[in-house]
Amino acid sequence: MWAAGTVKVSGCLAAFSVTLRRCLKLGAAMAKSKFEYVRDFEADDTCLAHCWVVVRLDGRNFHRFAEKHNFAKPNDSRALHLMTKCAQTVMEELEDIVIAYGQSDEYSFVFKRKSNWFKRRASKFMTHVVSQFASSYVFYWRDYFEDQPLLYPPGFDGRVVVYPSNQTLKDYLSWRQADCHINNLYNTVFWALVQQSGLTPIQAQERLQGTLTADKNEILFSEFNINYNNEPLMYRKGTVLIWQKVDEVTTKEVRLPAEMEGRKMVVTRTRTKAVPLHCDVIGDAFWKEHPEILHEDS
Repeated sequence: MWAAGTVKVSGCLAAFSVTLRRCLKLGAAMAKSKFEYVRDFEADDTCLAHCWVVVRLDGRNFHRFAEKHNFAKPNDSRALHLMTKCAQTVMEELEDIVIAYGQSDEYSFVFKRKSNWFKRRASKFMTHVVSQFASSYVFYWRDYFEDQPLLYPPGFDGRVVVYPSNQTLKDYLSWRQADCHINNLYNTVFWALVQQSGLTPIQAQERLQGTLTADKNEILFSEFNINYNNEPLMYRKGTVLIWQKVDEVTTKEVRLPAEMEGRKMVVTRTRTKAVPLHCDVIGDAFWKEHPEILHEDS
């Protein structure tokens, strides 16, 4: 009697399983339409495996944006700190970014060599970074420009480049920092000539045409008593963002069951955060001090 019942139940389960598979196949077939062929036109933009993926974004037409929003010349610390805040948000919200470097209106984000984020699709890397950065720029604007309203939305463009080795990645970051130095030295002299000597922008440009680094340093020192080496590191070196453990101290109110009033206690917890540094990345010292950045399993 029990054996016969068991056979019947098994038979019902088998029949149900067959019916379920048929329904799933039919559902999958019905979910597709004759228009699905258009997906075949999507380009394969998978980044090369075992390569560093770098996303660099730049402000679009930021010369005009800076003028309209009264940025200080040659450097506006508010704008630079806002850029870094946006970059920190990108690193905290997205995955697998090991280091970032920024200067002026640009930031570069380096993803792990082994990252399989969004199947390493370049379009996903770029659009997520740029959209997160741009929305953060608007979101945090008033924290840095309290007296300057945002007159119109800023725009950023982005590009993705893959670098096959540690050395090519270090050379890329060295290139961006060298570019920071060249541009900042020129802008420091240019705006000193305009703001302190009363030259027009065209006259200042003509004065600096053909000058070398030593010439620009001489103009700053002899005419304006400015030692370029004493300028803030953030302006001369840019900003490096790396992950570091940071102790955060907060005050919490703790109340025991037998107590009517709570007691305030200082609580310290350790978190890993994207910390800004203003240092040289061209030499070997930085990389020896932070070997985890290039470590395969970091």
